[in-house]
Amino acid sequence: MSSSMRVLSIIAWLLFSPFLFVAPAVSAASKSDDRETTYRQLEIFANVLAMIQDNYVDVIDTKKIVGGAIRGLLYSLDPHSSYLEPDEFTELQEETEGSFSGIGIEVSVEKGQVIIISPIEGTPADRAGLMAKDVIVAIGEEKTDAMGADEAIKRLRGPKGSKITISIAREGWSEPKTFTLLRDTIPLHSVKAFFVVPGVLYARISNFQEHTTDELKKSMETLGKEQKVDGMILDMRNNPGGLLNQAVSVADLFLSTGTIVYTKGRTEEQNMRFSAHNSGDEPHYPLVILVNEGTASAAEIVAGALQAHKRGMVVGVRTFGKGSVQTIIPLPEGAALRLTTARYYTPDNRSIQALGINPDVEVALTPPGGDKAEKGKQVREADLPQHLPKAEPLAPNPRLTDGSAKNLEDDNQLQTALNILKSLQLYSETRHN
Repeated sequence: MSSSMRVLSIIAWLLFSPFLFVAPAVSAASKSDDRETTYRQLEIFANVLAMIQDNYVDVIDTKKIVGGAIRGLLYSLDPHSSYLEPDEFTELQEETEGSFSGIGIEVSVEKGQVIIISPIEGTPADRAGLMAKDVIVAIGEEKTDAMGADEAIKRLRGPKGSKITISIAREGWSEPKTFTLLRDTIPLHSVKAFFVVPGVLYARISNFQEHTTDELKKSMETLGKEQKVDGMILDMRNNPGGLLNQAVSVADLFLSTGTIVYTKGRTEEQNMRFSAHNSGDEPHYPLVILVNEGTASAAEIVAGALQAHKRGMVVGVRTFGKGSVQTIIPLPEGAALRLTTARYYTPDNRSIQALGINPDVEVALTPPGGDKAEKGKQVREADLPQHLPKAEPLAPNPRLTDGSAKNLEDDNQLQTALNILKSLQLYSETRHN
């Protein structure tokens, strides 16, 4: 058998093996035509791969080159479909599960140095006395001067109970000191909540992971016992998204009825509708949702649902515009596909793909110093190569066309939210008096 035929047989087995993926039911004729077309394209790929194997100047790593081909295949679809190597898949699982095993620090790279941003309270790094601005000069025997933040994080993580030795340089020390730490389970918290002013609860959601709803609900209950809540600010600026089910359950905390989001894909199993439940304890105080160009995906689902049901007022700037759903499909040997399988729609039948959500009150962030945030630098979904096209709305949305949104660019977003809550509280008091 020729090299190209061997490669073609292997690829065909991989493609049509039910262990990897079960295709939706289609007519026999259509399935036959699709297979014939696929085999023709696979034959071209097999011939190219065989030529590379036989003629390339060096011996190639076939597994590595096929992995690269898979990456290229997925990259040609859209920006959010991708091939995950085993370590990337593991990292994704850790992030969504809300914990990882390591020493508990946040790091960045500045001028080639791996610098600790902050140790996480109660972790091995915190107990060992590591501090913000400490420089990690070595991890084990390897210097970090040519090591990126991602590589440093990868080396610092490891099985719970395993040892890791790092060398730390600190201002005031004549030479670096060595620390040996035992890795432990490090929780990742996605919610930070406190009273920003008396009576106004502020909750920041950084991303949507497995325990986000529980964290938010617990924070609301705990703080609500400390003092009466008259209003709430839900801050989802720069929230890149995360788990769809957590976005649904967060929105459900504030809604008692109606659709939260629905999805539409090519197959029936991708068409799903998620609705609110009447738990009887939904808060009724005024709500303001802060968003910006970094608010994406699951965060846009929450903002879109609360806006559509008029449960909260959205303040900030137009959101990122990622209106697609990705499904993770595990593969043999620990790898996985992250594949775009559906678009999602808000309760008022909007697809925000490449459009984003327009705020009810538009206000750009005013950075320290008073200068407006520079325009034209924000990257949104519509700016990404190969992004899914905009979908036609299934029904008109008067909220986007009534011209009611005020331009308040000269005000700070958070201060604007507080002013809005104050106005809503006064309006509510007037109505009840």
